[in-house]
Amino acid sequence: MKKLTNKEKIYSYATIFIMIDQFVKILVRSKLSLHEEIVVIPKFFSLYHTTNTGAAFSFLSNHTTFLIIFTFFVLFLMDRYIKKETVFTSLSRLSLGMIIGGILGNLIDRIVFHGVTDYLLFVFGNKSFPVFNIADILITVGVFIYFLYCLLEIGKNFKEKTKSSKTKEKGGE
Repeated sequence: MKKLTNKEKIYSYATIFIMIDQFVKILVRSKLSLHEEIVVIPKFFSLYHTTNTGAAFSFLSNHTTFLIIFTFFVLFLMDRYIKKETVFTSLSRLSLGMIIGGILGNLIDRIVFHGVTDYLLFVFGNKSFPVFNIADILITVGVFIYFLYCLLEIGKNFKEKTKSSKTKEKGGE
């Protein structure tokens, strides 16, 4: 059996995440009417079917065409990065797969439904957090994990350079 390349592994993860995201959104659209709410944990968590025509926190609402074009641009840049970069760890492959899967999950909604299907609603006291979906979680967690991965790599490189310079100093005595 052929060993998958980094790019193939990243896009395999992305495909799995897209399927999960779209499956849940299909369930929400088929089982809940728009603006219908099912309280799961009173005064804390509900399933609430809504459509967001913007990005996070409804930023750029009703600018679907711009968001679609921008999303394709971001995906293009990510694909170029993945093709160019040669070293990926399991963590970086997973996080990039999460980010791409989440981006594509929401892009599908924007293209097909002219807005993103959101359904996770959390309430804290009198304040409710903006409604979101699995794709949003994938993007957020994926970016966070990739950021941590980058910090770890910077730390590792710094440690290696420090160790290398100390070795050179000792050898030069």
